[in-house]
Amino acid sequence: MKFSLEISPQTDLDTVPPVKDVYITMLPGSDYKETAQQAVALVKKGFNPVPHFPARSMSNEKELKDYVLRCKDGGVKQVLVIGGGREPMGKFDSSFQLLETGYFEEMTVGIAGHPEGSPDISDSDLEKAMIDKKPYADYIVTQWLLDPQPIIDFISKQSVPVHVGITGPLKISSLIKFANIVGAKNSINFLKSNFTKALDLLKPKDPNDLIGKVKSHTDFFHIYTFGGLKETNKWLKENGYV
Repeated sequence: MKFSLEISPQTDLDTVPPVKDVYITMLPGSDYKETAQQAVALVKKGFNPVPHFPARSMSNEKELKDYVLRCKDGGVKQVLVIGGGREPMGKFDSSFQLLETGYFEEMTVGIAGHPEGSPDISDSDLEKAMIDKKPYADYIVTQWLLDPQPIIDFISKQSVPVHVGITGPLKISSLIKFANIVGAKNSINFLKSNFTKALDLLKPKDPNDLIGKVKSHTDFFHIYTFGGLKETNKWLKENGYV
């Protein structure tokens, strides 16, 4: 099994676990130059950085091109191209529009997958977007989920590798909060139906529960740490994953 994880442009790189692929977020309202700078710093430390390219956070094509060039010039070989959960800052409102610019040629390209749907787009539009993006994609990274069946169903329909989104070890109450934010409806119901006792809600949920149920369908797992990098690092080491 192979693991990747996400950090922010402000993360202290000395705290990053020894996984090969490290994704760098570019949250709404942040500066793409900070994400590019963190990506280049990761290259120098021997990691394979994967900066986020959120379409709706790009003001214009000049800015997009500058962002790509900063990354390429710094040795970045891989990117995750996403829509981004915000109102468009410029003319780009979908990841497909970024992909068709051709700026990511000769780079490994990941796109987002949403086995449980997305709060930002209808299911029918989501399906069409996936069809449009597929020719540009080397792999898919899913939203994080807890219910294994939608993941298995999603993987069975794909023609490229799927990196399954999981969380680091978090309390169930925290997972429910984050599930509401990303619109993971099935996972919310899964949580509520499987953890009914108040005591259960305070215990960290071990990601191995989900991994064990889907590892026969994929070798790749992408960890959303939600700021819990220390706990995730400990979990990776205790399980012999790094």
